Amino acid sequence: MPRWALAYVSAIENINYRIGRVAMLLLFVIMGILLYSSITKFARVPSLWTLEMAQFTLVAYYLLGAPYSMQLGAHVRMDLLYAAMPARRRALWDVFTIFCLIFYLGVMLWGAWGSTAYSLSINERAPTAWRPPLWPIKMIITFSFFLMILQATVHLIRDIAILRDAEIPPFLAANGRKNKGYAR
Repeated sequence: MPRWALAYVSAIENINYRIGRVAMLLLFVIMGILLYSSITKFARVPSLWTLEMAQFTLVAYYLLGAPYSMQLGAHVRMDLLYAAMPARRRALWDVFTIFCLIFYLGVMLWGAWGSTAYSLSINERAPTAWRPPLWPIKMIITFSFFLMILQATVHLIRDIAILRDAEIPPFLAANGRKNKGYAR
């Protein structure tokens, strides 16, 4: 494989790995917000912001973790027929499905970009008592779709390498463990 492809794969996987590891910590933020909400409700001084903030944090947790999950191969897959295929046939099938995924994510990114731009232009706010601005979470959604497209192109490059009998070594995490998502 060309050096640029190896550098691209390494850079994107490194970015998605780091963002995914930070996104995992958002689960503790959600727990803290909901704990605070429970305490204030018990003390009979409920907060207006806790439910929406927990929802926004959950969206960030889920969507920023999606490229990381794809990188690790932790996403849901129907392996009924796929697992029995030889590596080259799986790679060929993956090339087809990755193009479908990139098209889908491209449409989602286009819609998210338009929604974010609109939200910024009118300073859109949630129609609730707290009335938080919606552009920050929409930017996170847009950024997440962009990261997913980048990770999908990494999968495409890996599959093309398998078809050319030039497999790219698995991503090594910061702790030195191999990524199990690319085991063929």
